[in-house]
Amino acid sequence: MKQAIIKKLDAELLISQKELQVDIPKVILTAREHGDLKENSEYKAAKERQTFLQARISLLQKRISDVTSLDIEKIPRDRSGLGSTLFLTDIKTGKEKQFHLVFPEDVDPDAGKISPGSPVGKALMGKQTGDEVMVLLPEQKIEYEVINVKTLHDKSEDDN
Repeated sequence: MKQAIIKKLDAELLISQKELQVDIPKVILTAREHGDLKENSEYKAAKERQTFLQARISLLQKRISDVTSLDIEKIPRDRSGLGSTLFLTDIKTGKEKQFHLVFPEDVDPDAGKISPGSPVGKALMGKQTGDEVMVLLPEQKIEYEVINVKTLHDKSEDDN
């Protein structure tokens, strides 16, 4: 899980660095050749992209550092945390729902993959089988019962 995220971030970092160091300088040079820089939209766009890429590269480097330093052993074994899958029942409707707590880079709400920092993710963090959870969303309040929690550690044991 951790290595896949690092690989994904590294790939984006390399692409962004190449664009910043190779592509953008060429665009800026070409734009400069067109004359007056004050009214040169091509030049302005390239400079804006350059600024964006510099910020994005810094963010990616920090994110890689954060993920690299994450100690998987510190993720709880007895309750939900990053990497957990929670099986829930909507108390009002009886409908079953499943959520996976994933890194922000892997979020896919349609597939039930949510970030621990999202409203639903925050409500689900630290929960155990049998707990009731209230999720406050902008337009509604949903109450779930936790039917089962499969932690990151349970999943790695299943893989062995």
